Amino acid sequence: MRKKNLLISLFSLMMVIVLSACTSNDGEASVEDTNNGKDSNEQMNMNEDNENSMEENMNNSSSEGEMNNGSMGNGHMDHDDVVSLIDSTGENELNIPPVLKSDSNKGTEYTIRAQKGETEIFDGVQTKTYGYNDSFLGPMLQFEKGDTVKINLINELNENTTFHWHGLEVPGNDDGGPHNVLEPGEESTIEFEVTQEAATLWFHPHPEGKTSEQVYNGLAGLIYIEDQNSKNLELPSEYGENDIPLIFQDRVFDDEKQLNYKAAANEDGTVGDTSLINGTLNPKLTVDKEKVRLRLLNGSNARNYTVKLNTEDAFVQIATDGGFLNEPVSMQEITLTPSERAEIVIDFSQVKTNEEIALVNEEGTTLLPFEITDQTGKTIDIPDEMNDFSVTEEEKNLPVTKEIELFGMMDQVTINGKKFDSERIDFTQEQGVTEVWEIYNKPDMMGGMIHPFHIHGAQFKILSRNGEAPPENERGWKDSFSVAPDETVKIAIQFKNKGIHMFHCHILEHEDNGMMGQVKVE
Repeated sequence: MRKKNLLISLFSLMMVIVLSACTSNDGEASVEDTNNGKDSNEQMNMNEDNENSMEENMNNSSSEGEMNNGSMGNGHMDHDDVVSLIDSTGENELNIPPVLKSDSNKGTEYTIRAQKGETEIFDGVQTKTYGYNDSFLGPMLQFEKGDTVKINLINELNENTTFHWHGLEVPGNDDGGPHNVLEPGEESTIEFEVTQEAATLWFHPHPEGKTSEQVYNGLAGLIYIEDQNSKNLELPSEYGENDIPLIFQDRVFDDEKQLNYKAAANEDGTVGDTSLINGTLNPKLTVDKEKVRLRLLNGSNARNYTVKLNTEDAFVQIATDGGFLNEPVSMQEITLTPSERAEIVIDFSQVKTNEEIALVNEEGTTLLPFEITDQTGKTIDIPDEMNDFSVTEEEKNLPVTKEIELFGMMDQVTINGKKFDSERIDFTQEQGVTEVWEIYNKPDMMGGMIHPFHIHGAQFKILSRNGEAPPENERGWKDSFSVAPDETVKIAIQFKNKGIHMFHCHILEHEDNGMMGQVKVE
């Protein structure tokens, strides 16, 4: 323990020196923030007190002798050596989230309750959990482009929460960010028009400083948007049969098989050794001999999920976060950072019934074994053309108007040198006007870590990664993307709706620790 404290103290001193140098070098470039009425292309001021708070907090950690459940010991602080997952034994059939029925026969109206409960994740054990309209996780909501949707929100928790619609293009007042708090017992109603194309979205809480714990305890649900194009494509679409949602999450359970977030929490992102898919422990999925569409969601707090077949066979990706790709992209593996989604299609029609086939991660850990029946399902051809997504020459040639620098680790994470302040507007942007944002992940002393970056209230286009065109499977609508250390990503973004929207790292502990800013759309 004495050696650990000495190492932490040395690290603290080195970090202070580096941050002081960075502050000195960047000081001339700082500008007044947009709260003073400046133009939308201004950058946020660098925080002059950043190095002082870094020193104070690191020294506090050093004096305590431990950092969040031994984060030095489990290797997570080095951003690389993350605890491995346990193989799924495949003994439990995968739970499929129920489809929530509309409250009205004349339109799309839902009532969603955030509530506490108990769930039998382990046989014979009741684990205390959170859920939407259930004890754990939530239902699937169905929207159609052009619908006017009304949602009644009820907070039945004993703490404040919000209802955030991740990937949905809605006004800031309906988005469910940290400004839209519901206190215990409080209710509210939102109403909006669905204006975007077919996509797989999700919803989760977003209260300031409490998002990570509430998601960890089980608050997450799915949204399916359909449109005429998605119907015309005739893709696998029988929900729960050949159209399957997969919510990937990792957790730590204590000796009592409980989700003890405070014991498991890690300031650099909480990861666990137990894999859950749709809340199911040791899942398997039974499929017929046909093409099966899997809608993947990385719903974890911090873990990056790489998904591939143990047979090393290829599958095709057909959609990104916000819609279909123009054409299917053949892949052998896909990596999703927290909050990213992708739709893939696996062809089981030629697989032998007794062949062992499973989704595994980059370490070969079994995530989801498949059990293949001897039933032949529908013959479905994946269309060669699915969408008309494009990046225009005008968008490619637009100047960068907003520069964002992601930096730091643990509770010392910042965007452009600042932590989140709900009273501060960091950027402004005009409604309906496309701008180019440039996001840079500045390496830290330990090399840095991938930051998943998310913007509320809009779908956008990735223009480039380090000056190069994005990979084929990212050439579609996105609302979240990974940024590797020392990587620069440019995006073209337009907000359809007015209001204040968040942008932040989607490692939930980083978000809660202030790695978040605000853009006001006027």
